[in-house]
Amino acid sequence: MPIKNSKSKKKKNPQKAKQRLPVVKTVHEKKSDKAKLLQRSYFIKLKTGDVLHLLRIYKDKAAPAVFMLHGSISNGRVFYSKGGKGLGPFLADAGYDVFIADLRGKGQSYPPVSRLSSYGQTEAILEDIPAFLKKIKQLKKGHPAKYWVAHSWGGVLLASYLARHPKEAREIKAMVFFAVKRSVSVFNWDKFWHLDVLWHRVGPWLTHLWGYLPITTLRLGMDNEPKQFHQHIKQWAKPSPWIDPIDDFDYATEIQKVKLPPVLNLVGEGDTFMGHPSDVYNFMGEMGLSGQGYHILSRKNGNLHDYDHISILTDPDAMKDHFPLLLEWIKSPS
Repeated sequence: MPIKNSKSKKKKNPQKAKQRLPVVKTVHEKKSDKAKLLQRSYFIKLKTGDVLHLLRIYKDKAAPAVFMLHGSISNGRVFYSKGGKGLGPFLADAGYDVFIADLRGKGQSYPPVSRLSSYGQTEAILEDIPAFLKKIKQLKKGHPAKYWVAHSWGGVLLASYLARHPKEAREIKAMVFFAVKRSVSVFNWDKFWHLDVLWHRVGPWLTHLWGYLPITTLRLGMDNEPKQFHQHIKQWAKPSPWIDPIDDFDYATEIQKVKLPPVLNLVGEGDTFMGHPSDVYNFMGEMGLSGQGYHILSRKNGNLHDYDHISILTDPDAMKDHFPLLLEWIKSPS
């Protein structure tokens, strides 16, 4: 469903906004015949000078908040389209106040990833995610986001954040993870070519040459990856201890002490290695979630497609196929 504007304003120049205010609001307008969804962007300035983008899609500002986080070589657009399609608008139309994050350098956050980008996943866990959650709580007048949704590596980052902040898990009613895995244990041709060759072998050479991983130039994903972020993911994507590469925080040990909310894990049958069903299930075990909600979306299980890593969120049929399952889960998680 397309998205309608709450006000008619000219879009502000992010570079000029950066000089004036740490937080800038930008509003976009479109009409929808089915529902009037409002969209507002917030830009959050970090101490480093980097600016994070947080998109809000809603009908009612008083509705329960949903926080959504994308994965690696991606950005928030995996959850929504210019035409108002996607999981973000779907949940907003269902009556939720949706907040979609762009991690540092991704999407509409700025400056974009470049050879000057000196941050990795530890900064995302310690700085980016707290900044997003703080802003949501501020906008919701002290109320935190009750529901968290993540795609791919975004779920690893959120789980890592909760391992460091166990008390905040008590404020969450439910989480939904799409194709979230940490280490890759499966072996097939897709995994060998894309992960073993391109990511692990060619990737370091490209980051040395470019100063970052030029994903968009290679047309391998939605967004580029900082050199350090790429290095960190390389370590965790191999079967290895879940330990922070910067400060040696032991996520594997600490997450077992956290009383996590109910988590629904959705994975596509056609996801060959980026979120293979067996690796997703293994990560559930690392989080202490064995036996919780776990659904493989496939034709043999009654779905319309054998979804892959991206189509699980972007396929037009998702809105009538498995998005309703997610909606029922967050209404009555178990």
